Amino acid sequence: MSSVTLLDQRRLRAEAQIEPDPVHTAPPTKTTQIIAIYGKGGIGKSFTLSNLSYMMAQQGKKVLLIGCDPKSDTTSLLFGGKSCPTIIETSSKKKLAGEEVRIEDVCFMRDGVFAMELGGPEVGRGCGRRGIIYGFELMEKLGFHEWDFDYVLLDFLGDVVCGGFGLPIARDMCQKVIVVGSNDLQSLYVANNVCSAVEYFRKLGGNVGVAGIVINKDDGTGEASAFADAVGIPVLAAIPAHEDIRRKSANYQIIGKPGSEWAPLFELLASNVAEAPPVRPKPLTSDGLLGLFKPEDTGAAVVLQPASQADLRGANYAVKPSLEVIYDAV
Repeated sequence: MSSVTLLDQRRLRAEAQIEPDPVHTAPPTKTTQIIAIYGKGGIGKSFTLSNLSYMMAQQGKKVLLIGCDPKSDTTSLLFGGKSCPTIIETSSKKKLAGEEVRIEDVCFMRDGVFAMELGGPEVGRGCGRRGIIYGFELMEKLGFHEWDFDYVLLDFLGDVVCGGFGLPIARDMCQKVIVVGSNDLQSLYVANNVCSAVEYFRKLGGNVGVAGIVINKDDGTGEASAFADAVGIPVLAAIPAHEDIRRKSANYQIIGKPGSEWAPLFELLASNVAEAPPVRPKPLTSDGLLGLFKPEDTGAAVVLQPASQADLRGANYAVKPSLEVIYDAV
C-alpha cells in the first residue's frame, strides 16, 4: 500500500473523530422559518424548491435557498443551469491562497431569491457528514444567525442514513421538515425514513416536526396521498406529471412565476409551507408501506422461503455428527 493511501486513511480517521461545534444557543434576533426539505434523489426537490423560493420572493418574502446535497444541483434550475460555486470548494481554494471566504464568494441572487450550495468532499476522499457540518460552521462565521430572512429552505438528500444529512433534525436547526415524494415505493420509503428520524429525535427531546408532503409527478394513482393519511401529515401540494412541466424544467425554466399557467399551484404551496404546523408523524412499518400498493405491483405477495444447508452445499451434503463434547451427568 502506498504512503499516500496511508496518509489519506489517517486523515479520514482523524476527520471522522472531529466533533461539531456546539449548537448556537444565543437568543434569536428575528423570526425566521428554517425548513428542511428531504426526498429521494431525483424526485424533484430542486425543481420544487427553485419554483417555491421564486414564488415566495415575488410575494415579497426574503428567501434563502441552501443546497445541502453533495451533487450541488439545488440551485441549477434557479440559475438557468449555471453551476453555483460551493462553500466547501471555495473555502479550500481560499485557504490555499491564504484568503478569507466572503459572502459574495458563495451567495448569489436572482429576482429576489438568495441561494448558495454547501457542496461536498471529493468522491472517496471525505466524509459527507463532516462536509455538511463544516459548511454550516462556515456559514455561522459568515454571520448566518444575524442574516435577515423570512424563510431559509434547506435541500437535503434523503437517501443516505447519515448523521450529517440528519443534522437539522438531530440538532433542532430547523422548525419543521417537508418531504417530497411521488406515487412510487422508493420515494415513499425515503419519506417514511425521514418521518422515522423525526419521531426518533422527538423521543429524545427534539422539537422538529413534519409539516407535510409535496407530491411531485402526481399521476393520480393515490399512493402518496394514502401515505400522508397513514402517517398523519398533510399534502401541501400535488404537482401533476405534465409534459409542459417536464419540458420546461428540463430546460431550466422557472414555472412558478406570478401570472403563469402554474402560478396558482405554487402560490398554494407557498401559503401551505408558511402556515403548516410541524406535527409528529406516525411512521409505517415495512409491511404497512407495502400495503399502500397493489401486491402485484410491488411483489408484496412473495413468500419468504427459508434456505437449508442442503440447498447451499449441493446434492452431496450429508449431516455430520456434532463435534460438541457432551459430558456424562454427575
